[in-house]
Amino acid sequence: MKNKLYILLFISFLFLAGSVQAQQKATPKAGEGISTFLLRHNRSPKKYYDDFVELNKQKLGKNNVLKMGVTYVIPPVKRSSGTSAKPAPAKKTAGKEVSTEDTVTKSRTSGAKKIGTTINEPLFGKKLSSVKVTSNRLAGACFYVVSGHGGPDPGAIGWVGKHELHEDEYAYDIALRLARNLMQEGAEVHIIIQDAKDGIRDDAYLSNSKRETCMGDPIPLNQVQRLQQRCNKINALYQKDRKNYTYCRAIFIHVDSRSKGKQTDVFFYHSNKKAESKRLANNMKNTFESKYGKHQPNRGFAGTVSGRNLYVLSHTTPASVFIELGNIQNTFDQRRLVMDSNRQALAKWLMEGFLRDYKGKK
Repeated sequence: MKNKLYILLFISFLFLAGSVQAQQKATPKAGEGISTFLLRHNRSPKKYYDDFVELNKQKLGKNNVLKMGVTYVIPPVKRSSGTSAKPAPAKKTAGKEVSTEDTVTKSRTSGAKKIGTTINEPLFGKKLSSVKVTSNRLAGACFYVVSGHGGPDPGAIGWVGKHELHEDEYAYDIALRLARNLMQEGAEVHIIIQDAKDGIRDDAYLSNSKRETCMGDPIPLNQVQRLQQRCNKINALYQKDRKNYTYCRAIFIHVDSRSKGKQTDVFFYHSNKKAESKRLANNMKNTFESKYGKHQPNRGFAGTVSGRNLYVLSHTTPASVFIELGNIQNTFDQRRLVMDSNRQALAKWLMEGFLRDYKGKK
């Protein structure tokens, strides 16, 4: 009888220990977002972000902002289980779900995704959230896709009649389209600036908001803090990604603002201190030049490549390229932005620029 009692007590203790682990709690420090809060408690944002939001959704502020003085539940550590005869459920990775039935385990050197793998990325919107890997041309490559400005900073503003065009909205839409194209080619992609509501939009005049976050963290109004925040995100991810991927690159997507009568082509800026950054910018420019030569043979292409001491190029560890997609004030350049087919073409050409650069690296 005593032995049975001891067994029952032992089992109760195990359940209690599990419950205690699941209910680990803490309060955020000043300025912390969910990602930095999780990192401080030894939880990878990529692995635990969605779990955290689910556990604490009643306590979070607008756009999942952490509130000072509020105690939040920290997701329990996920422990690997033994082999099961049943297929594993979809894995969530920084907002993405990967169907494990079609997924191949990532190689330490290649990071390859199997053709046919389906990735669910909610940031693309309901209609386009399901992404099927159709090629392995970018297998082993990892990208950090960053749309300019966002949150409290709309960037450059242009007008078409009564419609106000915000740089951050158009840069973000093209960034999402680029990210999806890269995933289809078998690459690992981190979308740094995020809006949980927008998705990929086909509207000509994109609605403006201040919802954007830096991977869940509020975007500061101060320019240097804002730029450093996205650099920190990229650099932290890169420290892990460099062990798994042979090629890691970042892209910063912007729209220029000049006098209304000044039509511009796409400008590509690189770091003066990184040869790989310069090569990437040249490969991007050459890709665009060939596309314009094919689709608009009589137009010509006047886009340029130049080195710039831009903050994000200087403070980002992986090789990066900074893109200006046109003049948001100019009537002709505005067509490049407001037509969804043009935004898709820009994203496709950027992907092909990466592909050209990746092939040259191999």
